[in-house]
Amino acid sequence: MSEHSVKQCKSCPWRVGVDPERDIPGYRRAKHEGLRDTLRTGEVSLRGGRLMACHQSQEGSEAPCAGWIAHQIGPGNNLGLRLRVMTGGMPAPEVDGPQHESFEDTLPKKKRRRAS
Repeated sequence: MSEHSVKQCKSCPWRVGVDPERDIPGYRRAKHEGLRDTLRTGEVSLRGGRLMACHQSQEGSEAPCAGWIAHQIGPGNNLGLRLRVMTGGMPAPEVDGPQHESFEDTLPKKKRRRAS
C-alpha cells in the first residue's frame, strides 16, 4: 500500500462473502446501519460528506474504508469523492475480490425466529 492508496482488509463488509457478525470482533448492527449517512448513492454531489472509516483503524486516527471508497467512486456515483481520489486528495482503494453493489448487501441477513 502506498501513501496514495488504501488496501481493503480481509473482513471488510463490502467484500462479498464477509459476514460482519462473524468476521468483525465487537460488531454492532445498529452502528453499521448508522453508516448509511456516509453514502451518496444516486445523489450527484460535489460537496464533501462523512466518510466510512475502516473498522480496523484506531479511534482518533481513522483510515478510510477501501471498500466504501470503491463503492462510492463506482456504483455509488459520488462525484465529489471521485474527484478527490483522481486529484490525490483521497487515497485510491485497493480492493480484493468481488464487492457488494449496495450498502444493504453489506448488512448481515436478519435471522428469522423459529415458531415454537
